[in-house]
Amino acid sequence: MLHVEYPPISTEEGHMVDESSARYEGWRVVAVCFVVATFGWAFGFYGQSVYLAELHRQHGWPASLISAATTFFYLFGALLVVFVAEAIKKFGPRNCLLAGTGAMAVAVILMGQVDAPWQLYLAALALAFGWAGTSLATISTTLGLWFDQKRGMAISLALNGASFGGIAGVPLLVMAIGQFGFARAMMLAAIVMLVVVIPVILMFVGRPPLRSSRGPAFDDAPSSSHIRARALRDIGFLSVTIAFALVLFAQVGFIVHLISFLDPVIGRSSAAVAIALLTAMAVVGRVLFSIVIDRLNQRLASALSFVSQALALVVVINFRDEALLIAACAVFGFSVGNLITLPSLIVQREFDARSFGVLISLLTAITQVTYAFGPGVIGVLRDISGSYTLPFYGCIALELAAVAIIMIRRKSA
Repeated sequence: MLHVEYPPISTEEGHMVDESSARYEGWRVVAVCFVVATFGWAFGFYGQSVYLAELHRQHGWPASLISAATTFFYLFGALLVVFVAEAIKKFGPRNCLLAGTGAMAVAVILMGQVDAPWQLYLAALALAFGWAGTSLATISTTLGLWFDQKRGMAISLALNGASFGGIAGVPLLVMAIGQFGFARAMMLAAIVMLVVVIPVILMFVGRPPLRSSRGPAFDDAPSSSHIRARALRDIGFLSVTIAFALVLFAQVGFIVHLISFLDPVIGRSSAAVAIALLTAMAVVGRVLFSIVIDRLNQRLASALSFVSQALALVVVINFRDEALLIAACAVFGFSVGNLITLPSLIVQREFDARSFGVLISLLTAITQVTYAFGPGVIGVLRDISGSYTLPFYGCIALELAAVAIIMIRRKSA
């Protein structure tokens, strides 16, 4: 899996494409992936807190039962994500995006009809298929078919849809539930997603440029199983995967528990402001990074991002001033979006371009399995210790360990 430099992407007619041109078709695919990410994260990631609250209110089920379905969703989704690259290679990016959108719509409808625990797990199963087809691995692999030189910017811009899904999608979903009830609101949300997403996929996601989908440079590409086997013995791949698995474990766990931590300290309304600012800063950070991210030392940028989150956590644990806590959440949020984007860019830079899709799918699956347990472990540590001090210091330890791990490279390219 040596890093290989390939010539610029060419079209069917053999013309070289200019990825920096605003007229390049790849930027329309970026816009489509932004829309897909908006709905994918709104319903697949941020929506989990809405489902938990609503199902608990309707049925009185314990939070542990509903949370277990969320963990099941992440774990089964991780199993599916491993095979995203093969699916895109076999069926094409358009069909995979359409299938992911359709599965997500079915899952959203099923979630609104849940009346028994087994139905919740059925909805989570469908949601896992939808998540696999609309989240990081699918979006990164799809954009990798259109971009080489500008891949970092393309992925960063598209994944702003993830943050937008949290900023706009979840509040709109909550408003719809209040207006129409849970079942009807979920039905309406699924219809809106299908009406918005399906047409843009059909209109703007066509056949990728020649070099990215086939051609001499890719004729001798190793099999997916061979790539995965070698990756799991490669120190460069393992250092990226382990570092981001630790950080995302801490990041997801912290964010899920943030309102519970801040509520008794600064009040529910101020806690909501902190969450909103954290999410907004994720967009700001990703947009600013997208301008220069292809020219940065991406491992060093990752390490600095880990350190900034650790310092923000130190402030959150040790201070009670409202303005300072909100500012610390903003600092933490600045890196949130980039920590989703940076693994793809490091893999692109350091590994054979023919392995990109398979490696990103494998990395995403491993990190997803890891962070699926983040909220639960932090909750258990909080209950055992009686406060969030111990688990949040544990998050700091994971962030700092990741700083050392991410800087471990191969001895040679």
